[in-house]
Amino acid sequence: MSVLDENIAKAGAYMAGFRASGVLNHIGGQTVAALSGDTMDTISPIDGSVLAQVAKSDAGDVDRAVAAARAAFPAWSKLPGAERRKILIKVAEAIEARAEEIAFTECMDTGQALRFMSKAAIRGAANFRYFADQAPSAEDGEVTRTPTQMNTTSRRPIGPVGVITPWNTPFMLSTWKIAPALAAGCTVVHKPAEFSPMTAKKLVEIAEEAGLPKGVLNVVNGLGETAGKRLTEHPDIKAIAFVGESRTGSMIMAQGAATLKRVHFELGGKNPVIVFDDADLDRAVDAATFMIYSLNGERCTSSSRLLVQASIYDDFTARVAEVAKRIKVGHPLDPETVVGPLIHPVHEAKVLSYFDKARTEGATIAAGGAKIGEAGCFVAPTLFTGATNDMAIAQEEIFGPVLTAIPFQDEAEALALANDVEYGLAAYLWTNDLNRAMRMTDTLEAGMMWVNSENIRHLPTPFGGVKASGIGRDGGDWSFDFYMETINVSFPRAPHNIPKLGG
Repeated sequence: MSVLDENIAKAGAYMAGFRASGVLNHIGGQTVAALSGDTMDTISPIDGSVLAQVAKSDAGDVDRAVAAARAAFPAWSKLPGAERRKILIKVAEAIEARAEEIAFTECMDTGQALRFMSKAAIRGAANFRYFADQAPSAEDGEVTRTPTQMNTTSRRPIGPVGVITPWNTPFMLSTWKIAPALAAGCTVVHKPAEFSPMTAKKLVEIAEEAGLPKGVLNVVNGLGETAGKRLTEHPDIKAIAFVGESRTGSMIMAQGAATLKRVHFELGGKNPVIVFDDADLDRAVDAATFMIYSLNGERCTSSSRLLVQASIYDDFTARVAEVAKRIKVGHPLDPETVVGPLIHPVHEAKVLSYFDKARTEGATIAAGGAKIGEAGCFVAPTLFTGATNDMAIAQEEIFGPVLTAIPFQDEAEALALANDVEYGLAAYLWTNDLNRAMRMTDTLEAGMMWVNSENIRHLPTPFGGVKASGIGRDGGDWSFDFYMETINVSFPRAPHNIPKLGG
């Protein structure tokens, strides 16, 4: 039996429970169906088969989950940070113990390759460990003094919060939001993406088995226009953390406006990787291809625009095209697979539509540009060359293994091209000129930038974008700024004159 066959057999065993019982909601520590009894299918992008029936919740189900989170909030928020830390460390350990199960489930539900999903499960545990370690000091602030007053600041958890997560790497991104919320002392209602709901149920079960009190984390499945809308409008939800499309973020902001709800958005991107002719071109080729063709190109920080200095453009893009042609596309549980099937036929159709747009606009398809096979949502890693920045393939987020290469003449043009999109999440710069790197990073419109590197994450650093790419920052203390309120208390140090009125 091949390794792939062994992995498929293991995945079948992991899927059996979902097929038998479905993917239900988890509210107040209980696994429950939607009040209506309605369900929807979650399908495998590998072959279109139905993996499980998923609860199709509506406003009433969200209300139940919010009530559970509200009831659990007083005890959880008052639990000392050191005690929350102990529980969250146990959650991290439990995630690590079940990393294979999580990874295999995610591969089947999303189509992401095992070589990446195995690391994503471990990264989820790392998120819990990191924020668990911050929990004991999350409430801490500072003391400032004047001759007459002493001011002390502290933070307190904001209350029950809503977390709405995307379908691309759902388990890791769920932990990225949920772990700091729990560490801060908030309770959570989580609505996972309808395309990839399976590991959200697994996370809450793992967490409660590890000791997380019931009702602290609740999961409600459903569509954005029903369950998601109610969550964003609910008056008892004090904040919404959302990862997804910019258009959806705008809708969520409008829905939460009536209750003055705090929002944190990690939205779309059309991130440039800028390569100057003095760069280490071997490393730049590797980084550019990794950041667009790993994770099926379905990641917000993918380097989907390749801006290359004209003097090296033809040679550099030829090398990128050769890499794209050699990448193995296949079953996500094959250890050799780099690009698996895209998440869903709806998304596959969107990605495929850009191949015709590229041809119509006059770009060249230097690699890929086609669907692979009849079954499943497999798309060849693609490179567009001869593009200009006004083309749809350069302006719109495709969110697949599709790279658009544009030449530039000099630093000024590179900067203008890089900034000439509505997004501003990430940017990647390749040059050995330190002065140029300083000038460019001072002016690039992006929330995060990497010089001579691919996306290397360091959890204490801020993560987030500008323009249409988002609001707020995750990571380190920035996460606690979102999930907690800052409070100031002023004490007198000495008598002072109080103004007298009416005397």
